[in-house]
Formats: sequence, structure tokens, C-alpha cells
Amino acid sequence: MDGSTTGGQTLGPVVAGADGSDHAARAVLWAADEADVRQQSLTIVHAIGLDQALSLAYDNSRAVLSRARTILDEATTQVSLLHPDLPVSTVVTREEPAESLLEAAGANGTIVVGSRGLGGFSALLVGSTGLRTAARASGPVIVVRDIANTTERTVMVAVRDDRDRNALRFAARTASLRKASLLVVSVWMFLQNVGSMATMVDNPSAVAQSEAEATTHLVSPIRKEFPDLAIAEETMRAVSVPGALVKAAEHADLLVLGARRPTHPISSPLGRVTHAVLHHTPCPLAVVPRI
Repeated sequence: MDGSTTGGQTLGPVVAGADGSDHAARAVLWAADEADVRQQSLTIVHAIGLDQALSLAYDNSRAVLSRARTILDEATTQVSLLHPDLPVSTVVTREEPAESLLEAAGANGTIVVGSRGLGGFSALLVGSTGLRTAARASGPVIVVRDIANTTERTVMVAVRDDRDRNALRFAARTASLRKASLLVVSVWMFLQNVGSMATMVDNPSAVAQSEAEATTHLVSPIRKEFPDLAIAEETMRAVSVPGALVKAAEHADLLVLGARRPTHPISSPLGRVTHAVLHHTPCPLAVVPRI
């Protein structure tokens, strides 16, 4: 397969992590759907973990490798039942999960993982290795926490400024390929109780209009790039940005966020908003590197 080109750009191959858990199984099937609509290949990876592999005796090591092959065979069988013509390859690696996924994805692949895992992917908990993988990846990382139960066929993307162009374009390409609509959401906060020392020059209606105009300006090139794509814009005021995004994503099939790298080393790998949304999103979440 040569891959699907939409809006002048090609979506790369898809890589999924598998460990035999239900979370990973859902992620693998989601990844297979994505690879199929892209007309790309799917690679399923099982990572044993270097420390574990080195500490095992020979007989135990053989058992672990055999179990890994069984997990991958079962995952491949499930994929082939739904996508019999999809090219699927499998990889067993002794490296740690994040390194294994990043290596398999390369420069332009998309990584898909479950929100929790077992065995070699036991560290792929919400906010742990999954987030660190997304922080280091050069391409999108999709965390399948839940599968959206919706018939609306909507891809939702959250934007704030021009640095979210990558996330917006990825969301548009994905929506176009899936024959879904695109919902572009911008959430802004207005300080209601700022104290007596703050000047109240702005007002909510003026800020709302400015935010809406900025969103329209950001989306305008996407409308030209994807003329057949149904695009809606929504600008909302909220006291909690993560809360507003989670609520808005209740009827979405996929939520897309730009990856905001933290400025302080003690911060979570992808920032407060992404971390909070990942814990509560009702649908799969795609984290895309910002410009």
C-alpha cells in the first residue's frame, strides 16, 4: 500500500503496542481501522523489557518469548478477521515499551496504545510511559482509553493558536479519510475574580469575539485545503479548559490535541491540560507535536 494522501500530505504507517490485555486489544483494533482507512500497513509490537529479559534464566526466557509470539499471533488473528487485506507485521523486542514503539514508528508513523497494559506494557498507564512516548514522538500518538459510543462520526480538535496547525491538519486529514465531520474547538478563560489590583479593560463579549475571529483565521486555510470536509467551529468560555474539552468530546470519535512541551522539568511530560484530558476523555485521544 502506498498510503493515503489528503491535503497534500501523506499519513504514515501505524504502530500498535500489544500485551494480551483488553486495553491493548482495543488499541490494536483501533489501529487496524486507522491503517485500513489510510491504506497503510500495521505493525504490532510486543516489548519484553530489557531489564526483565536480562534477568530471566534461559528456560524462562524461552517461555516469555513464546508467550510474546502467542500474544502477537492472537492480535494478528483478530485484525485479519476484520481487515483480511491489511498488511500486518509483528515485532518482539527486548527493549522498553517507549523505545520499542518509537523505533518501530520511525519519523512519520503513528503510535497507538491502550491506556493501561500488562506484561511488557505494564508501564503504559495514563500519564506514565504513554505520555512520555507522546512527548518524544515525532508523529502522532493515540491513546485509546475508551471507544466512543457515537454515531455522529466526528473528529474534534482543540486549538489555541498558530502552533496548533499540525494538530488541526492531522484532524482534518483523519476526518476526511474516515468520512467524518470536523469540529474545531477553542476554549478560553476569562478572569472573573481578579482582585482590586487588576485592571478590567477587557470584557467577556470582546474577548469572545476576538477568540472566535482567531479560530476562524486559523481554520480558513484548512477549509480551502479540504473543500469537501464539513467543518464546524466552536469557541467557548470555561473555568476549566480540560473540563470543557472532555465535555465537548462526549460525542466525538477522536479528540486531537497539540503536544505542549513543559517549560519546567518537574511538569508532566505533555503539560497539565493534556494530562488531565487523557485521564478523563470519553474517546481516543491523539497527541500531535506542535510546531
